[in-house]
Parts: sequence; C-alpha cells; structure tokens
Amino acid sequence: MLAILGFLTIAIFLYSILSKRLSVIVALVLVPIIFGIIGGFGLELGEFMLEGLQLVAPTGVMLGFAILYFGVLSNAGMFDPILSRILKIVKGDPLKVVIGTLLFAMIAQLDGSGASTFLIVIPALLPLYDRLGMSRIVLAGMVGLGAGLMNIMPWGGPTARAGTAIGIDPGEVFIPLLPSMGIGFLWLLFVAYWVGKKEQKRLGIQDYEYDLQTEMSEEERGMRRPKLFIPNVLLTILTLTTLVMQWLPLPVVFIVAFVIALMLNYPKPDQQMDQIQRQAKGAIPVLAIIFAAGIFTGILTGTGMIDAMALALVSVVPDGIGGSMPALVALISVPLSLVFNPDAYYFGVMPILAQSAEMYGVPAIEIAQASVLGQMTVGFPLSPLTASTFLLIGLAQVELADHQRFMFKWAFLTTIVMAIFAILTGVISAW
Repeated sequence: MLAILGFLTIAIFLYSILSKRLSVIVALVLVPIIFGIIGGFGLELGEFMLEGLQLVAPTGVMLGFAILYFGVLSNAGMFDPILSRILKIVKGDPLKVVIGTLLFAMIAQLDGSGASTFLIVIPALLPLYDRLGMSRIVLAGMVGLGAGLMNIMPWGGPTARAGTAIGIDPGEVFIPLLPSMGIGFLWLLFVAYWVGKKEQKRLGIQDYEYDLQTEMSEEERGMRRPKLFIPNVLLTILTLTTLVMQWLPLPVVFIVAFVIALMLNYPKPDQQMDQIQRQAKGAIPVLAIIFAAGIFTGILTGTGMIDAMALALVSVVPDGIGGSMPALVALISVPLSLVFNPDAYYFGVMPILAQSAEMYGVPAIEIAQASVLGQMTVGFPLSPLTASTFLLIGLAQVELADHQRFMFKWAFLTTIVMAIFAILTGVISAW
C-alpha cells in the first residue's frame, strides 16, 4: 500500500509540474500532503515536514548566501578584468574566440545561475561572433557547455538538490567529484579547440578587437569597484579553499564571505541593502524550492513511502545489474535532462534509485554523484524543460533543434569522460 501511494505521489508530482498544472513549489508541498492524508498519517505529517525542513535548512542557507556573495562580486566587477583580458587575447582568431567563450562562460557561471550567465555572456560576445562571421550555434553551444560543467558546483542547484534529497551535505557529494570536473574541464578545452579549429579553417584570422566595457550601462559602471579587484579575488580564493578543505561548514563559509564582500565593496548601509535587494530576485525562488523540497522529502521519508518504493523496485531489477547502478545512472544522466526537470528528477526519481541501490550495497551518495555528472548540469543548457535554455537560444537567436543537435553529442561525451574517470578513481561503482 505504501509503495503504491509513493509511486502515485511521484507520478502526480511529475505530471503536475511537467504539464505545468502546478508550480514546482506548490506541487512539492501539496501533493505529498494529500497522499500522506490518504495514507492515514494525519497529524503525524507535521512532524515529518519539520524533520524535512531541518534536513534542508543548511543547504538553503548555503545556496541563498552563495547567490548573494557572487552577485555582489559580479556587480563590483571582479570578473571584468578577467573577461576583458580574454577578449583582448582572442582578437579576430575564431579558435581563440571559441576557447575564450568557454572560459568566459565558466567564470560567469560561478554565481550558480545559468540565466545570469547567458544574460552576461551572450550579449557581450554576439557582436564579436557576427563581426567575424562565426556560427551562433557554436556560441550557444560553448556557453552551454561551460555553464553546464560549472553547474556541478554545490551552489549551482543540481548538487544541492541531490544532497538534499538523500540527506547528505552537498559538499560531500561535490568534493570527491572535483578531479572528474578537472578532467571534464580539460576535455572541454579539447572540444573548444576542435570546434574553434574548424571555425578558424572556415573563416581565417581577421584583424578585429572587441571591448567589453562599451557594453555596460551607466548604472552598471556606477556599481563597479575596479580598485578592489585584487582584494575580491583573494577573498574568493580563500572562500573556495575553505569550502573545498571543509575548514568550516558550507553555509557558514558563504555567510561570512558575503558579509565581508558586502562591507568591502559597499560600506554604506543603503548600498548594502540595495545589493541585497538586487540579488533577492535570484535567491528567493531557489530558497523557496529548497524548503518546499524539505516538505516533500520529509513526508516521503517519514511515512516510509521511499523505503517501500525501493523494495518494490529491487524486486524487479535483475540482480546482475544492481551493483552497476551508478555507472548506468551516469550514462543516462544527460538524456534524462530532456525528460525530467531538476526538481522532478532529484526529488522524485533519484531518491528511489538511491534507496534501491543501497539494497545492493551501493551507497546512496554514488547515485547522487553519478546523477550530477550530467542530469541538469552538463545537460541543462539543452533541456526544453528549463526556461534558461530558451533564454540561451533566444539571446543567441538560434533554433532549439539546431542547438540540441550541436550540443547534445558534446554534453553526452563530457559526462562519459567524467564518469569513466570517476569510476577509475573509485568515486562511483561500475559493477
């Protein structure tokens, strides 16, 4: 009975958000409550929901303050000299432009928001691509690949969701994957070289130089703090080192870092409040989803639905492939981005896979790590289920089918490369 209720909860949840009958936040809260009541749990649901909220609270704090931190540094112009230098180096060489595009996107994606990355990178580089006669498909694809790889960062969304869904600190999911991310980065540099070489052969090298600063508005210039570039870079290096070395809990790292960045760049109280308000639009929806997900996972876990569903799945999974589940999940993680949005997968599908894997002796964290190698990380910029994909192709003025045709093979291969390395280093199991 519990397994049936659980599968119905997942099915109705997926249907309601994929058909856009309900918003993600409403579906995450309303659907499990209804089926929890049907299951006869009644007032017990309050305790389950509170336990779920307590479980996701650290992740919510981390995400919220990470968005605030990188938003402040972006407004202060910390990325400007780096990006301007990239543009100065590439000049009119299509090969260098493609590699620079990839690096530009990866730097911009440090704030964890694909939409903001696309809004920063595409308008800045589109005139350069048009002036050189380069393919806008290449522009959209390289930006998508760079942003997708960096979306594995724990404040990017998928990793935070993965950790939240199975009750594990996102840092524990992320840090073992750093070497695989490094291999993914080297692979993408090769991809950019390969694609850029083809553009260079097609177009040749032209005499042209593009200035990023001319694209800024007066308001954006007013927020820049060029004299604080080095202090901001040092603060970011210290923050990321603290995160990787786990000297402090992730939420504490970003709270402290945000306060220091705010005081350093905008010392006046009215400036500080203005910066917080500017970032609220990006932070609040993410926080709302994370805490709503706490309700969802709290009810499914507390009622025993997750355990019952896992037992049901184990009964139909062939014994021979149980131990290979992480490798199989990694293999299909990019295609799954075309079928499930991040909330549907990480809060609806992945917990069941993780619980099933545990019954074969595979730690749940391996399913989470296998998932974030592609599902809505490398795979998110080509998924029709995310609004940012349409923002990307809209800004680049390309068709979705053309974009997917170009990017899918590279995204899929990137995940395979990272997965193979993760298997070789023992992060995820293949058998």
